[in-house]
Amino acid sequence: MLLILTHENGDFDAVASQLAAHKLYPEGVPLLPRRVNRNVHQFLALYGGSLGFVRMEEWRRKKVDDIVLVDTQSLPNVRGVKPGVSVRVFDHHLPGETPPFWTVHYQPVGATATMLVEMLQAAGLTLSPEEATLLLLGIHEDTGSLTYDTSTMRDAQATAWLMTQDAQLNIVRRFLEIPLTQEQQVLYAQLQMGAEWLTIEGQSILLASAKAPPRFDDEISSVAHRMRDALVPDSLLVLVELAQHVQLVARSSTDQVDVGALATALGGGGHSRAAAAMIMDTTLDGARQRVLEKLPQVIKPMVKVAQLMSHGVTTVTATATVAAAADQMRRLGHEGYPVIDEQNQIIGLLTRRAVDRAMSHQLGDLAVHQVMQAGQVMVYPDDSVERVQQLMIEEGWGQIPVVTRSQPPELLGIVTRTDLLTLLSQPARPARQPNMRQLMSRMLQPAVWQMVQAISQVAAAQGISLYFVGGLVRDLLLGKPSVDIDMVVEGDAIVLVSVLQAQYGGDLRTHTRFGTAKWLMSPQVWQAIALEQPQQDVPESIDFVTARTEFYARPTALPEVARSSIKLDLHRRDFTINTLAVRLDGAHLGQLLDFYGGQRDLEHGVIRVLHSLSFIDDPTRILRAARLEQRLAFVIEERTAELIADALPMLLRITGDRIRHEIELALQEAEPERVLARLGELGVLRVLHPQLTWQPETTESFTQAASLFAHPLWQPTLRPQDLVVVYFILWLLPLPAAVQTGVMNRLRVRKTTQQDMEAACSLRRGLAQLAPDCRPSEVVRLVRAHAASVRVLATVMARLLAERKTAAAQLIQQYQQAWRHITPALNGYDLIAMGVERGPQMGDLLDQLLAGRLDGSIDDETAERALVQQFLAAQSAAAPGVQD
Repeated sequence: MLLILTHENGDFDAVASQLAAHKLYPEGVPLLPRRVNRNVHQFLALYGGSLGFVRMEEWRRKKVDDIVLVDTQSLPNVRGVKPGVSVRVFDHHLPGETPPFWTVHYQPVGATATMLVEMLQAAGLTLSPEEATLLLLGIHEDTGSLTYDTSTMRDAQATAWLMTQDAQLNIVRRFLEIPLTQEQQVLYAQLQMGAEWLTIEGQSILLASAKAPPRFDDEISSVAHRMRDALVPDSLLVLVELAQHVQLVARSSTDQVDVGALATALGGGGHSRAAAAMIMDTTLDGARQRVLEKLPQVIKPMVKVAQLMSHGVTTVTATATVAAAADQMRRLGHEGYPVIDEQNQIIGLLTRRAVDRAMSHQLGDLAVHQVMQAGQVMVYPDDSVERVQQLMIEEGWGQIPVVTRSQPPELLGIVTRTDLLTLLSQPARPARQPNMRQLMSRMLQPAVWQMVQAISQVAAAQGISLYFVGGLVRDLLLGKPSVDIDMVVEGDAIVLVSVLQAQYGGDLRTHTRFGTAKWLMSPQVWQAIALEQPQQDVPESIDFVTARTEFYARPTALPEVARSSIKLDLHRRDFTINTLAVRLDGAHLGQLLDFYGGQRDLEHGVIRVLHSLSFIDDPTRILRAARLEQRLAFVIEERTAELIADALPMLLRITGDRIRHEIELALQEAEPERVLARLGELGVLRVLHPQLTWQPETTESFTQAASLFAHPLWQPTLRPQDLVVVYFILWLLPLPAAVQTGVMNRLRVRKTTQQDMEAACSLRRGLAQLAPDCRPSEVVRLVRAHAASVRVLATVMARLLAERKTAAAQLIQQYQQAWRHITPALNGYDLIAMGVERGPQMGDLLDQLLAGRLDGSIDDETAERALVQQFLAAQSAAAPGVQD
């Protein structure tokens, strides 16, 4: 027999889930719990007759073979159920510890009824109005009518489907809002008298405790709901002393307080927003003390302004003109600026809206103080985010300055409405954040990690915030080694590097305009930092860049830059996965910063552009998107792909040098053919030239070229950077000559590359015209006639091998291996000494000597001299006779 069970004190989600399971497993018996909530009891009294439930008192002991357990992972005590019975669990609570032979089906939705409704839909089942209404009650009750943060789109979709099954909203409303009984009203009054307000980590928590009225036998959850709705705490904890135990009913309206974890710690269970526990063997006061002990452990630390603010805030002076402020807004893009007086004290806020209105009325000459929002609204770094939210609502300021508590206060930064919305809209982060300090110690070379720690201490002593950003952080989180060690400084990078140089030595190169510094690190510097000579290759220099923001005066132009905060520095980057940063200074070493969802996109394997005009500002980011996607085996997300398609025409405005640079970077990837193929799919190649394509068969040419560069015969004569040129020529080689020329002109290809392209094409044609039994001298003459460099030879050979033209490839192989080393024993001076006159005939004679050596007709110097003597004799015989 199959039993369908749920937890005691069954609510609508529990009983509705039993009903859905019965529809899915009609051979099962949906056995109601011994106690159900009063509103559930009343609903079943009216409509339960047609729903097929069996009450516990009607159950007769039978052998139970299988159990379907819904909305709980704890098996209730039922006659006939023996240990070891097969159990299938359907639950929306996080999986806990269950016997290994149980099967647990968990879905992160707001109600268990939702996942079972989805199964009903998939099975093509239909519902009666009563069944649909019960399931709708289950979802509405557990999701707070879709208002709890645990609600999902799937819950909403399930409710929509239930409406198509004639679920009755008037019945849902009636049974979700039933009045309290007289006993519940008495308990409610006692709980109000025993209520105390607590504030922990900025969360307002109402802890209400009371002894139950005599013979109280009603549900407590309805009382708790009524108290929560009336007093609106962040979290409500109700303790009621009953005859055998103290009952805890816990509700939370915020992710900051996990009442499920609290109930679990006290022997109960539930989820983060609603939970309960029976606390045994204690008094009401004892239960209260246990709750107070456990409570701090289930409250997340308060998010403070310091974690949200941007440093390096830009201000405007009260006497500046509106026109000057408008230009500043156009360049830097902020929506508002604190206004300061002559003493650098905040006296108001200038918003973009006020500036736009003034400019539209031709009032650009007005002073800023005439259009600003006057006031001294500010927060401190240790204020809560709730304080910021309250000020924004009360004062209407979308940007609030952050100041020190000193007098007069000093401006530290700013927190904006966008910052707040970003925080509030972020999905819940995983409970375990990556330990970046541990990751760096494991992934970085030992000497580099010691260097990071040394610079960290110096930066902290100087009060400078220091970061790793972008690709290095991304690669650390992906478990990939990173070669480039660059640092971003929130402050003055030149000052920091000057201190480092003074302490450890080395040389310093600076660029004052952009606030950048390069620390050239000799072996002595590394030894001073690592206290021993590094065992591996370490960087010869480290770049330190001052955090900056960018402004594009027009689409495709190179950006103008200005100093800014780390947050704005990250905002100028291309893709979310490149906006991650790790703070390095002092006690902050290892703090991961993720303002733009980069960690989420890393986990999902997504390339997502940071803002919608990114490809308009810099269309070369299109090529970088494809390169990064293929390198990481990620996927360009749908909206980003749309923005790429829209921005393709902007590539026509980009200089050939910039596009060529991006293509050369693509050709340096481990699998460049994947990047080129993707650029073809995205439509980039046809924008560069209408007939430019990627031909899949060229992949084999790339493979052969890479093998040649690793081959002992070719490796000594080829430089690693030559492979990029070889790849480029191989890519264009199958295309018509006009396309080759057009592409090289568009990309402003270097003259040497163009010459190699021409040589490869002509050499390939020449080899095709040679007879199968051609002499070595013919091959050498062909190679030298086309001035073919070693990388041209490698290019042509890779193409021939890919085409399976092994005979022609073998000729190049023999040239590279042997023929190129063969020379005559005699040289020009020897020929002059033997009587050969200077001129073209000397070159012809040397060619004959070389051909004889190559073809085997001459094998020593004696034979060479004999050939020269024959040449001289023939020349003498052909000369006119001398008259006496």
